[in-house]
Amino acid sequence: MARKPICAIPEFCVLENYKIAVLPYGLAATPDEAAKLASKIGYPVALKLISPDVTHKTDVGGVKIGIKDETRLRHAYEDILEGAREYRVHGILVQKMARKGVELIIGGKKDSQFGHMIVLGLGGVYVEVFKDVSARICPITKEDAQEMVMELRSHPLLTGVRGMKPVNLDKLYSLLLTVSKMMVKEDMKELDLNPVIFDELGFDIVDVRFVR
Repeated sequence: MARKPICAIPEFCVLENYKIAVLPYGLAATPDEAAKLASKIGYPVALKLISPDVTHKTDVGGVKIGIKDETRLRHAYEDILEGAREYRVHGILVQKMARKGVELIIGGKKDSQFGHMIVLGLGGVYVEVFKDVSARICPITKEDAQEMVMELRSHPLLTGVRGMKPVNLDKLYSLLLTVSKMMVKEDMKELDLNPVIFDELGFDIVDVRFVR
């Protein structure tokens, strides 16, 4: 029996096991490998540092986005390595650029009193600025997911305001339900999908981090 290949990005593979789509990606160990991956995935792409020593990649210049050609990709690759000289580097992630839309965070933790809890809020840089979140004890129902959306002060960004199209709420509810189940089944202590970018068609998960 053939062995299942080792997963390059274990966090992405956990999501894929639960039928949660991730953007096309690959892990490069050299600029040449990164160029081949980008050509296969299709420009524009993003590059991200993969290091066990770095939690917030942007703090060390470990994320380069909107790369449109091989020349820029090679420069970006070297820039990331230059900023990561003091850290262990397991490779550079080459990933398809995400869609434009509303940035959300879907996360959670295992509380000592209540057990697993799931959180929804504005994502990206807005998490710390606005602290606009809603939480529920896992597992949740679709009704819980709907209530979580409406409890956000920023919910008009999701349901549509001033000519803006609403995001695909059905896919948002479905993602919340799946993540809720995944947290319990995998017994995750912490989880962050941030940002998850939603538009009227669907979503792209840009980054994922969890602790078991």
